[in-house]
Amino acid sequence: MAKGSAVMFHAVAHNPTGVDPTEAQWDELSKICKEKDFFVIFDSAYQGFASGDFEADAYSLRKFVADGHKVCLSQSFAKNFGLYGHRIGAVSWMCEDEEEKKRVESQVKIIARAAYSNPPIQGARIVKNILSDPDLKAAWFADVKGMADRIMDMRSQLVAGLKAAGSTHNWDHITSQIGMFAFSGMNSAQVDRLASEYSIYMTKNGRISMAGVTSKNVGRLADAMHEVTKDGF
Repeated sequence: MAKGSAVMFHAVAHNPTGVDPTEAQWDELSKICKEKDFFVIFDSAYQGFASGDFEADAYSLRKFVADGHKVCLSQSFAKNFGLYGHRIGAVSWMCEDEEEKKRVESQVKIIARAAYSNPPIQGARIVKNILSDPDLKAAWFADVKGMADRIMDMRSQLVAGLKAAGSTHNWDHITSQIGMFAFSGMNSAQVDRLASEYSIYMTKNGRISMAGVTSKNVGRLADAMHEVTKDGF
């Protein structure tokens, strides 16, 4: 990549793989981006859903800022606030000074005007009210941690269910991944079988939405995945 290029990273809970860099790898990426004078954009759609810890999930962004990068942060509250239909989020730019801020702001307003002009305000007010109230914010943190913990538990139950069904494949990647999605490794033919024979649906690349896996359906999912992967991936 040419010096001065723009690069985008998923800040946490990479979609679709669920495989994030380690803290040491983020440190190295920051160093490389600094050497290459890259403009870094962070897409943060799952903060809190990875580890259940909002501070830990912000490591990549904060490391880059601490290293002196002037980043752009594209932040979504659609998932961690349960406001998917509202498409609520925020875009934040770090600027050198007031003059640069004015130039950036004018361009962002042009893009916003053409893209959506005046979005519905109720979702943004919900987010603002919760983040502005210490008690509500603490309750939200606890709720998101509960969801993250549940997803991690479903990952473990799915792997246990596959083993109980008789699968001899290594499914450790499902529990080592984080976030809302599991990149199962199943191919499109196996995904088609899940849909046609078991009425279980996922994207063609084998990505499972772990948020849709529950204690009531995880056993059925494990049994079906075993059936379609008996002959390998």
